[in-house]
Amino acid sequence: MGWENLIVFIGGCALIIVAPGPDILLAVARGLGQGRLAAIASSCGCGLSIFIHSVLAAFGLSLLLQTSLIAFAVVKFAGAAYLIYLGVRCIRSKELFQPSAASAVSLARVFYVGFLSNFLNPKVLLFSLAFLPQFVDPAAGAASLQMLLLGALFAVMTAGSFCVFGCFASALSAWFRAHPRVAIGLNWSAGIALIASGLRIATLKQEQS
Repeated sequence: MGWENLIVFIGGCALIIVAPGPDILLAVARGLGQGRLAAIASSCGCGLSIFIHSVLAAFGLSLLLQTSLIAFAVVKFAGAAYLIYLGVRCIRSKELFQPSAASAVSLARVFYVGFLSNFLNPKVLLFSLAFLPQFVDPAAGAASLQMLLLGALFAVMTAGSFCVFGCFASALSAWFRAHPRVAIGLNWSAGIALIASGLRIATLKQEQS
């Protein structure tokens, strides 16, 4: 891949990364509620899911989402149900934005939630299948290997950017803990946003090639 093509790829990834979504919401929320380590754990979970999407796209497994109505429906409704579940849990148990470290969930769970919230999103799977091949150079070697490398770069950029956002948010944690009532509004807002994301995913229609 030439430098010009690589710069375009990086620019496209940057625009996608900063777009509002449940993954960046989780990273910022963990930074505010539990600090830098939680923000990093959530960000790394999201990054890992993106790399796995790239692996699936590189080996053509994501084509199932375009050719199989059943596979698409399973992934779509699983992802929608999980995000809606997170949203309802966020509102009811107030576990996303937490004013005290004593009520913090484990880093393993933070990583797991960050991973699943992105991995079960069919939009991300289809994006990997449509976006990565555009930057593959047939003269540069195996297309699958190039897609894996591009996917790894995208995953590292995403995880790194979310870590920055989450760690910056953690700087506000002292004020956040001094105003515990704010947590109620933040949990409701985050819960509604997650539920809305789940409902949008549930209404996705398969785009067959």
